Amino acid sequence: MAFNHLPAGVHDALAPLSVTPVTHSVPMAKNHRSDRPPTDTRSGTAAPGDVLDRLASGPSRASRITHTEHLPPRAGRHAVWPDRIRAEVIAAVQAAGIEHPWAHQARAAEHALDGDSVVVATGTASGKSLSYLVPVLSTLLDGAEAPNGRGATALYLAPTKALAADQCRSVKELSQPLGHSVRAAVHDGDTPFEEREWIRQYANYVLTNPDMLHRGILPSHPRWSSFLKALKYVVIDECHTYRGVFGSHVAQVLRRLRRLCARYGASPVFLLASATAAEPAVAARRLTGLPVVEVADDASPRGELVFALWEPPLTELHGEKGAPVRRTATAEAADLLTDLTVQGVRSVAFVRSRRGAELISVIAKERLAEVDRALPPRVAAYRGGYLPEERRALERALHSGELLGLAATNALELGMDVSGLDAVVIAGYPGTRASLWQQAGRAGRSGQGALAVLVARDDPLDTFLVHHPEALFDRPVESTVLDPDNPYVLAPHLCAAAEELPLTEDDLALFGPTTEELLPQLEAAKLLRRRTRAWHWTRRERAADLTDIRGEGGRPVQVVEAGTGRLLGTVDAGAAHTSVHEGAVHLHQGRTYVVRSLDLEDSVALVEQASPSYTTVARDTTSVSVLETDTEIPWGDGRLCFGSVEVTNQVVSYLRRRVITGEVLGETKLDLPPRTLRTRAVWWTVTEDQLDRARINPEILGGALHAAEHASIGMLPLFATCDRWDIGGVSIPLHPDTLLPTVFVYDGHPGGAGFAERAFHTARSWLTATRQAIASCECEAGCPSCIQSPKCGNGNDPLHKRGAVRLLDVLLEGAGEEKAVEETAEKASEAGASERAGDRLSPSAEGPAEAAPDPQVPPGP
Repeated sequence: MAFNHLPAGVHDALAPLSVTPVTHSVPMAKNHRSDRPPTDTRSGTAAPGDVLDRLASGPSRASRITHTEHLPPRAGRHAVWPDRIRAEVIAAVQAAGIEHPWAHQARAAEHALDGDSVVVATGTASGKSLSYLVPVLSTLLDGAEAPNGRGATALYLAPTKALAADQCRSVKELSQPLGHSVRAAVHDGDTPFEEREWIRQYANYVLTNPDMLHRGILPSHPRWSSFLKALKYVVIDECHTYRGVFGSHVAQVLRRLRRLCARYGASPVFLLASATAAEPAVAARRLTGLPVVEVADDASPRGELVFALWEPPLTELHGEKGAPVRRTATAEAADLLTDLTVQGVRSVAFVRSRRGAELISVIAKERLAEVDRALPPRVAAYRGGYLPEERRALERALHSGELLGLAATNALELGMDVSGLDAVVIAGYPGTRASLWQQAGRAGRSGQGALAVLVARDDPLDTFLVHHPEALFDRPVESTVLDPDNPYVLAPHLCAAAEELPLTEDDLALFGPTTEELLPQLEAAKLLRRRTRAWHWTRRERAADLTDIRGEGGRPVQVVEAGTGRLLGTVDAGAAHTSVHEGAVHLHQGRTYVVRSLDLEDSVALVEQASPSYTTVARDTTSVSVLETDTEIPWGDGRLCFGSVEVTNQVVSYLRRRVITGEVLGETKLDLPPRTLRTRAVWWTVTEDQLDRARINPEILGGALHAAEHASIGMLPLFATCDRWDIGGVSIPLHPDTLLPTVFVYDGHPGGAGFAERAFHTARSWLTATRQAIASCECEAGCPSCIQSPKCGNGNDPLHKRGAVRLLDVLLEGAGEEKAVEETAEKASEAGASERAGDRLSPSAEGPAEAAPDPQVPPGP
């Protein structure tokens, strides 16, 4: 089992740098106003190359940069707004400092006014918001002249509350010259109840998230009837984030919205904004169920971007088997954030975990206090789990320039307007190239030059990337993958739709081809009942509660200060066992607490403020047991199987590690209950004879199985229309249920999500492609392109590339034809399909405690 490394040598290295102001500008046409606050008195706006030179000027620093990529500035291309845009709106835009639109903005607005749903897929800071805001505001202005003052409404959906709040602020600023014609309001879980009735009756631009739409607005649609009746536009911001199972759920929520709008006589146009992605129109069409026009030709100017790949140095410490240990990405990123703050460079350090964000903030504050007592308050952490008022205060401070440095999780990755950032530090590869560019694009949003630094973790994946820059800079971003027809996703939404309005045969086409075969199963499970020509919801419970569209599994754990009873924040239920167990060191806004107790029944962790010289890391174990084999096919001597499994994870202890050196001070046992995930899996076994033919000896067996598992997970999205982060896997040299070497690939969602089933049906093609992907890769011993995984819980160890190829060769020699696999699977699935659908969806069905994968730690590897 691999563990997250902790900061080593926190207080070592660089003396404060003396900074000489250097100004830099890139000539380009201006489109957006610059709301960048006055430059910090310590420094002018330095060219990104100069900033990087200063970061690399300390002892041994220059050797840490393995590659520097220079993206040159790009001039913008202007156009004119369509003549149908209201003159008042154009005047308001010009008053905000925007004289002319970029060509892609004008084109998107034209499509919106023509009634075409459109996706704008251009780079970060390319003005996507204005592309949809201008036609929306113009239409709202027209609607304000209706007798009831609300002849047109618009709905804005964001994946996070922070983004919705940020966009509401921007809309109010832009529409201020329009008076009361545009009434924008946020309606989410943080909205006070006394405001919600006003929003329903009077707001004409409502900003919310898919969760509130699913659980709050759609089930209460009669109270929203006047809003839905006038709905002209639905804006879906950052639509590339709706991928995998979450994206599939959102796709069905949108179909329910379209159905209710039609009931009230509305047919809204969908306006989508996406980061640069492969085939954005295809993903947008899957998401909305509508034809979508693509606008992907980015006409905005871009300042110079300097992108550095940074490898931390080796330390004097040694890990397992005497292997040298690199300085952690957390400690390295904290030093870089410190030095950038000293230079007066406004920066964000992105880190993958909430704890990492807090640690970087704490370390940077300590270092800055040694330089200037006025600097520590200008650095903070930003992550999920903060109270709403804390999040809003941080967003305002960052927006105003009061904060110079921020250590953040991907909660800040999305399109919040943080204009004026000069640099981004990324502590560890975020998992996808799309996410990497999204984070890097946070800097330079006002058109100025920007610096991005990717700091490698001590991990084979990150190490490979910083030494093979072509894997990052010469390859396109990934496609957004989702499958709205997934029956495991569709079934609960059919129930929710039936409760909102009885389902009729006319609705079948809207919800997709799987609907017709699912309805009889839902009837058999006594969830729906057919009366005359419609299906009705039969239960007293709310149908919308059948599914959590984010799959977070359980209510959040409240973190409460023991002495005062003050609520500090929350931790996701899936992360509680590892982050707020008894004795855990918990960081919150730069203060250190120790967890006194964790009450899982009441979902409360009591903490007390302390100053330990150590931090803590939980240790856990994971196992997979076979519950039921639905069907199995002989593949030579081995077997290909599909069925139900139980994935069990248990936190068994925690390590105390010294903050400065990372030295282990001791291990403390924990008595926490195991968490189980009952799901569906595909698995295959090999025999001793097959291992002999593949020349796999016991020394390399674990690495060969592990490598094949990683590669097969990476290839499955080509066959199962899933996202890599929706599936998990385990490889075991001798599994107690099969008594053979076994590789499992399972759905990372309670009850399954259909991915493993599709893998079983296409197993020969899927594993053949897996074998080809490994064998054709040019690397010698394995890399992220073939057998390394960005989410491996074992740190990508052990792996054996050649052994995996030989193993798959022997396995595929005996592979059956897929037609035979399909026929066998069909016979096996017919018997229990209705029962499984009912068991999974019935609120009263007995079963294990749901332990959905933690959203911060996706199922892996």
